[in-house]
Amino acid sequence: MNRPLRVLLVLAAILGFVLPCATAQQPSRGADRDAAPVPTEIPPRRSSQIHDGFGINSDLPRDPYLPWNRWWWTRMFDAGVKWIRIGQYENSSDQTSWDWIERKRGVMEVSPEVDDYVDSLVDNGVEIQVQLLYGNPMYTSPAGRKPDSITPEPGSFHNSDRSLYSVFWPPKTPEQIEAFTRYVKFMVSHFRGRIRYWALWNEQDIDYWNPDPSPEEYGRLLKAFVPAVHETDPEAKVIYGGQAWPLSRDFTRRALATCQCASGIDVFAYHIYPDYGHNLNPEAVDDRAHAAGGGKVERELIRHTPGVRPDAQFWCDEFNSIPTWTNMDDSVQVKYIPRQLVYNWAAGVKTFVWLLASGTDGNEYDDFGMIHGLRYLPDDFTPRPVYAALAHTNWLFSDTRPDDSIKISSADFEEISRRAGGQVLTYGFRSRTGKPIVAYWLAVRSQPGNHFPTYTADVRLSATGIRRPVLIDVDSGSVTALAWKDESTGELGPVPVRDSVMAIADADYFDWSTLPEAPSSLIVTNEGNSSRLSWELHGGNPTSVVVERRLDSESAGSGDANGTASWQKIATLQSGASTYTDSALPDGARASYRVRALNASGESAYSNVVRWPR
Repeated sequence: MNRPLRVLLVLAAILGFVLPCATAQQPSRGADRDAAPVPTEIPPRRSSQIHDGFGINSDLPRDPYLPWNRWWWTRMFDAGVKWIRIGQYENSSDQTSWDWIERKRGVMEVSPEVDDYVDSLVDNGVEIQVQLLYGNPMYTSPAGRKPDSITPEPGSFHNSDRSLYSVFWPPKTPEQIEAFTRYVKFMVSHFRGRIRYWALWNEQDIDYWNPDPSPEEYGRLLKAFVPAVHETDPEAKVIYGGQAWPLSRDFTRRALATCQCASGIDVFAYHIYPDYGHNLNPEAVDDRAHAAGGGKVERELIRHTPGVRPDAQFWCDEFNSIPTWTNMDDSVQVKYIPRQLVYNWAAGVKTFVWLLASGTDGNEYDDFGMIHGLRYLPDDFTPRPVYAALAHTNWLFSDTRPDDSIKISSADFEEISRRAGGQVLTYGFRSRTGKPIVAYWLAVRSQPGNHFPTYTADVRLSATGIRRPVLIDVDSGSVTALAWKDESTGELGPVPVRDSVMAIADADYFDWSTLPEAPSSLIVTNEGNSSRLSWELHGGNPTSVVVERRLDSESAGSGDANGTASWQKIATLQSGASTYTDSALPDGARASYRVRALNASGESAYSNVVRWPR
């Protein structure tokens, strides 16, 4: 064999065995060029597509102020909300509360509509925590003569309500605590398999506990509550629920010392409203000047409390910074909500935003909702600007976990921090499939009018593995391609640095399908001997609509253990269909209906449920 041929064979062997190995580990430039195009916006991700993520608070539907057949409830599923906290209608009782469940002494029942609301959450992929309101005038009123039946009040009253038959009088005597425990066991048993997280309602360290907050009284109730939940459902979880101010840390210590039940508590929850009523950036609650009202010290105190399990979780299950506060507007709220969610997520704390939509018969008017409530105005039940920022945060950061090995650094950050008067915060996360995403922002106090100087920085990414970097504006949802300055060292630039969350990920980070938005506003009317359904379709390119029916008994809600018939598909309609007439309903039957949209990628969430006859 001549020398040139031998050289060619050796080269062929090298190319045949070495190059495939290199290609398997590191995509070639050609592979990058052939990859899917960079999206211009974050693709939507529905609640059913998320394993774990962020939460929201919501009143349950209630006519006429929060009717289920308006387009607000299903928006949480479209926005990728994974957790919900229910059990409070503004600052009064909701339909899961003791005064709604036991209206006649010794008789407890859940309305079929409440079962429908809970089933809607479960069937659409949302995890539920319930705060159980602890007052019932038949047992807890200070009156010498107590009623044998009650009618729950509307949503217009507010703590501190010390009227004779207020629901804000809590159980204190052994007899009252025993009666409350019966209600707890009933609720946990009724919703077993659908709801696992249970809390004692609400902000017990302020005047939701009449007449004055008492950690010892609360601790005695908690001592009965914890075993009542766990013994009724061994899979259930107990939340030390919703302490109003981490500032009142002595309350936590004394309550846990009284109950001697810390080992039975699965989640410790607290609420953060930075400088309530005024503009304070969310990260400032943990600054030295404001740390007494923040979450870090609260978590450390609880972690070092005797009996607290090392695996206990921490939730910030109320947070908001609303546009109507002093020196605030919509643009500030849009920045603060993602910042708090990501800031807490990096610390291992799940956050629940207050509130999906306000019942405007309550004391909070329309101030807190991500979606406008009923005011008889043209924008009723339309999203506020913050709704989109909340959705973008859910879509990007749900199902991620902090990864401290991921770093973002810049020689420019120190000068930017000096000029802006606040620190550049940076966090690295990794998705369930191992894909990295980096978040960064300036933790400064934002000003109304969306006024903020333009800063840019050259940044270096470490330990990400990102090949085709993209810049994501979490507030607007826009996605743009970035160019490496030096890929070998992970240098990018310049990138914007703002007082809102920016993210950097790989172009292939968005590895989920785009499902349709849920149909809404389902109603049913009589049409001769038939029931006529109508609904509204929305985005996500639906190609068909499925109509489902359930035949109901007169005595059981859909979630009752004795049950009714399961849901059955009765029609598949072409894209654009918004009506259907059911002419095959058996004579005298009671039925429920719901609809969902489909496209090539899968199924939307379900609409609201309607019952026939109404």
